[in-house]
Amino acid sequence: MGRAYQNRKDSMAKTAAAKTKVYSKYGREIYVCAKSGGPDPESNLSLRGLIDRAKKDQVPAHVIEKAIEKAQGGAGEDFSPARYEGFGPGNCMAIVDCLTDNPNRTFGDVRLAFTKTKCKIGTQGSVSHMFDHCAIFGFKGDDEEAALEALVVADVDVTDIEHEDGMITVFAPHTEYAKARQALQEAFEGLEFEVDEIQFLPQTTTTIEGDDIGLFEKFMDMLNELDDVQNVYHNAVIADGQEQ
Repeated sequence: MGRAYQNRKDSMAKTAAAKTKVYSKYGREIYVCAKSGGPDPESNLSLRGLIDRAKKDQVPAHVIEKAIEKAQGGAGEDFSPARYEGFGPGNCMAIVDCLTDNPNRTFGDVRLAFTKTKCKIGTQGSVSHMFDHCAIFGFKGDDEEAALEALVVADVDVTDIEHEDGMITVFAPHTEYAKARQALQEAFEGLEFEVDEIQFLPQTTTTIEGDDIGLFEKFMDMLNELDDVQNVYHNAVIADGQEQ
């Protein structure tokens, strides 16, 4: 029993740590969104979308409520967004989005992840011009024309819309997130999003091979372990075809 129990215990600890990271990430993001745009999800559409995503990721209600209450009280940390860009293992491109209350600490931590894996952190704009910053919505349905019409009527600048295997996927500039989300929800009663997020989508991909695969995995692990890191976007594709 000893070894099996210890393996299970280690697994549980890792799962708990992963959940804690997810809760912390959403808590911080909800706090910042509520503080900047107001704590009422009915008037702050970005906050409403964020809360819905948090619930889908099984973030407990008390974590969400605590973040909003903290924003209402005006107390707590003064987080600000920070974005770092650079070239990862195999010369892939990476964008690291953070929320930080200490930019010097965060920059030092992120830079260490780059240097420890033989990578190069760049200046602002060094790689982001090779990504499209998109709001993406995916939902079950077949009426692509109705979706497009609703978005056009709402004056949403639609980048692209796809329909495949009973799933409609809408792409719009990240600045149109709240407007596009509301337009789709009003057009389709009871709509549930399968995909509801803002992403950096790479315009090209870079294949990672050989020794660079291990370095890439270490690079991602080091970044994901940092509390200030919210999201990491990259254009890497592992040689066997499995994206990381």
